[in-house]
Amino acid sequence: MIFEKALNLFFPIKCGVCGKIGLPICKKCEKKLKQYEINLIFKENIKAESLEDSFENKELNIKNNILNNSTNSNLKIQKIFIYKYQDIIRNLLINYKFNDASYLANSFAYLIKNNKKIYSILKSYDIIIPVPLHKKRMNERGYNQTELIAKKLEIPIETKCLIKTKNIKPQSTKTAKQRQIDIKNVFAIQNVDKIKNKKILLLDDIYTTGSTANECIKTLRKATNKIGFLAIAKDIY
Repeated sequence: MIFEKALNLFFPIKCGVCGKIGLPICKKCEKKLKQYEINLIFKENIKAESLEDSFENKELNIKNNILNNSTNSNLKIQKIFIYKYQDIIRNLLINYKFNDASYLANSFAYLIKNNKKIYSILKSYDIIIPVPLHKKRMNERGYNQTELIAKKLEIPIETKCLIKTKNIKPQSTKTAKQRQIDIKNVFAIQNVDKIKNKKILLLDDIYTTGSTANECIKTLRKATNKIGFLAIAKDIY
């Protein structure tokens, strides 16, 4: 607490939009951002066969005592989107990810916690797992943007169980089909006992085609069938 106060003295908290000192998002800018809120909450059925592992992976899972819940029934995923990926929200997220603006984690966490409807749902989960970065990308950027936000949400966080095993090229310029192909089997699960049968919330910053989210969910499905997904912003076509 003393360290935080000292830090705020030299690096005061400022609004991520206008730079005004005081709050991570000032009241005026918070009101401005309201026009981009969609607060979309729904359940999506994902077909079991699309989540099934190959025969080799099933054998490996059995050997390593990893749960495999992907047979017999479909998986119902709760998906949550707070904002439209447009204008100010889009600019904030791009700045946060690519322009070394890690301080904006405070702004996004502040917005999530101030959204009582969304935050009450988040607190029903046992663990938050941020979508992981590959080690190479992490070293280049210096931080995982979703992990920084997750750490400020006052909900237990787990970062050692879902890992990205392959560094793929940025997906923003690719078609939905290319993304789906590139992202296939790039995530893996480890330390499975830490999350076995837990109610997990997967956290990401931007949702476009859903390829990354679905691939992460497919991987987490080996440990639990209680999975939700939250993206700060959804691309609206």
